[in-house]
Amino acid sequence: MATVAILGAGVSGHTAALTLRKNLSKKHQVIVISPNSKYQWIPSNIWVGIGRMKSKQVTFALAPVYKRMGVDFHQAKAVSIHPEGDEHINSPYVTVAYTEEAKQGTQEKITYDYLINATGPKLKFEATEGLGPELGNCNSVCTYQHAEHTWQNLQETFKKMEDGQKQTIVIGTGHAMATCQGAAFEYVLNIAFEVRKRNLDDMAELVWLTNEYEVGDFGMGGAYVKRNGYITSTTVFTESILAEYGIRWITRAGVQKISKDTITYETLDGEMHDLKFDFSMLIPSFSGVGLKSFNQHGHDITDSLFAPNGFMKVDADYTSKPYEQWDAEDWPSTYQSTVYNNLYAAGIAFAPPHAISKPMKSKNGTPISPTPPRTGMPSGVIGKVVALNIANKIKHASTDHKHRASMAKMGAACVVSAGYGMSKGMAATMTVFPIVQNWKKYPRWGRDLNYTVGEAGLAGHWIKLMLHYLFLYKAKARPFWWLIPE
Repeated sequence: MATVAILGAGVSGHTAALTLRKNLSKKHQVIVISPNSKYQWIPSNIWVGIGRMKSKQVTFALAPVYKRMGVDFHQAKAVSIHPEGDEHINSPYVTVAYTEEAKQGTQEKITYDYLINATGPKLKFEATEGLGPELGNCNSVCTYQHAEHTWQNLQETFKKMEDGQKQTIVIGTGHAMATCQGAAFEYVLNIAFEVRKRNLDDMAELVWLTNEYEVGDFGMGGAYVKRNGYITSTTVFTESILAEYGIRWITRAGVQKISKDTITYETLDGEMHDLKFDFSMLIPSFSGVGLKSFNQHGHDITDSLFAPNGFMKVDADYTSKPYEQWDAEDWPSTYQSTVYNNLYAAGIAFAPPHAISKPMKSKNGTPISPTPPRTGMPSGVIGKVVALNIANKIKHASTDHKHRASMAKMGAACVVSAGYGMSKGMAATMTVFPIVQNWKKYPRWGRDLNYTVGEAGLAGHWIKLMLHYLFLYKAKARPFWWLIPE
């Protein structure tokens, strides 16, 4: 019998758990360790944040699903990994601290044969002075709880506009190296849509504040897409949508601090600026969750397993080299640790070898550019591939990785919500292939334009809404869930 432990029950970890359970007999144990009692479909949090969905529509309880699937669930937070065991336990194990109310604060050592680190990111609000919903200066849609609170605050802003008070609404990235611009971009478009629907255009000044060199970069170096038979850059594509929605944009901006009504940011030219606002929602920087690791003698080996940002190092080329020497082959394909072959990292938990966008620094030496996005479809695909390889190893005593999922050889589809409504809703649908540019294979555009396309319209909203229900159906492991692709 083999035991596979999974740290995290987000898109990547949950996908890995269901895939393992489908591909392994019940004599093998699958364990999920997550501090959260609920699964949340994060892409729909923006709809919670504008009042178009309730949190119950984007979440469900994990325990009943895992019980039905034969997965052992521990509502606990992983504290440390011991890949060699110790003098008392002659097996690899992970130490967990329970968050479940009945066991709150108690710790346990859970042994494993294979471990998948799918913890996702820590939302590092503290990296920017004054950032974070708890401080009351800025809103967030990173979790469904944040999104609920954000909707409450946004309603107050709408009420002020209805009473004749002009409001400045700033949405974007809250750190000079924040990623996940897509969620913030969707949110600003949805707010603009709601403002127009309420005939409050004259009362709202909408600002898109971003660390991108140009809008449409999205942390993947931008792209060229086929649209209506023409080749268009995502910069032009994005600028046209922002202009159509009456949104002003500020690029190349690294937010340094935020107070009750002022955002202070630095631009690449080294200048500092203050931006007054009435309502804001800024995405924080991400880091690893702070897992520690120890060898059998109790010595700290965290630095050998994790990059300085806390994400786990895997089969990537982490050699420091100039941007011009970066290569598609630098990116991992199996997500296996190079230190321990029974240890994997999936989704956001793995450390990218470098950025996808060209790194930029201000005249003051401050890095201002987005880090690589790994959310949504890439996380699901990586979780599935890692699980399939582990299942193959267990069933066939194999050391090979039959399945691979390099982001430099993987495509991704993204549906950017631009307004909720069955008859007047809007979304921009975009696919890129591959996610990481491969300039050797595609020397002109970096990507294959046969599969890198973009369109915007009402049909996109219908697709986004359909995917919401499809992916929740899949995550709940309903009949034939495995037929729905990642």
